[in-house]
Amino acid sequence: MRRILILLGVLLAAHVALSLAHPGGAVAKPGADGVNVGIVFDLGGRGDKSFNDGAYDGAERAERELGAHVRFVEPGEGSDREAGLRLLAAEGMNLVIGVGFIFTDDLTQLAGEYPNVAFAGVDYAVAVDPAGNAIQPPKNLAALKFREEQGSFLVGALAALVGNSRKVGFIGGMDSPLIHKFEAGYAAGVKAVCPDCQVIAQYAGVTPEAFRNPGRGKELALSQYQQGVNVIYHASGSTGLGVFEAARTMNKLAIGVDADQYNEAPGYVLTSMVKRVDNAVFDVIARVKEHRFTGGIYEFGLAEDGVGYVYDEHNKAMIPDSVRARIEQLKAEIIAGRIKVPSAR
Repeated sequence: MRRILILLGVLLAAHVALSLAHPGGAVAKPGADGVNVGIVFDLGGRGDKSFNDGAYDGAERAERELGAHVRFVEPGEGSDREAGLRLLAAEGMNLVIGVGFIFTDDLTQLAGEYPNVAFAGVDYAVAVDPAGNAIQPPKNLAALKFREEQGSFLVGALAALVGNSRKVGFIGGMDSPLIHKFEAGYAAGVKAVCPDCQVIAQYAGVTPEAFRNPGRGKELALSQYQQGVNVIYHASGSTGLGVFEAARTMNKLAIGVDADQYNEAPGYVLTSMVKRVDNAVFDVIARVKEHRFTGGIYEFGLAEDGVGYVYDEHNKAMIPDSVRARIEQLKAEIIAGRIKVPSAR
């Protein structure tokens, strides 16, 4: 019994030491046996068929191809997110990733406390100075940003071209600047091919809980369909599951987000605006593994295969060849810089 108590005491002391450690110096280098990565998921967690699952897929690829050792943390509410990040940093991970813009403040603070740990924030909210210039994050923090407006532009044009209605719908999760990028790009794409079309845009709420409220998503979608909308694009996390349910109920179409969501409502999902969170997560893990990591702002758009839309054997029959050609032309013009897609409403 005495030996067990001594062992427990040693383990407790080690845990406390890790929790209080604030090591300094250069960013830690991965060992010969691979890079150690900790990932804290956003609200909704694994199985959201969207944002978090994309991060998981990128990490799994890093395990297979880079020999990375990845530990996942699925937090509860509020302070649990910060506690998860702090625990991973204190354990001496080479890289700690927060998935979602709600981690921005926590990552910024912890990057200062743990300068020898590399941090990355998916959708990190970059601050701007009074002149509108981006303020660079700490030197050990990578802000992984996406040009969601570009991918949203393409699905907006697609919705207008195949919807057979002068009304198209958009349902966002949390009413926030990030989701406004989706709405702005979508509306611009609609107007590019149908100047007199109306975009009906609604949001599920004003807190992060708005990303996991399928009931509210269904309610908003049913209302839009009843107003004459035939296609709704959602950018709302698991709230979008309610949008798909409404599409099935009304025999209408929906557009998924972040990942290919066709299987959520086969035959009713026109396409999905894919946000390659998997590519961004894999890229930053590779940078740490190969000693190429530097903090800063990394942006992933159409040119970097950071965003796009799904066109495959499941939905190609729903998209006429002439429409597909038009969308590809618009894509090429965006990549070439001939079309500037707005990122704000």
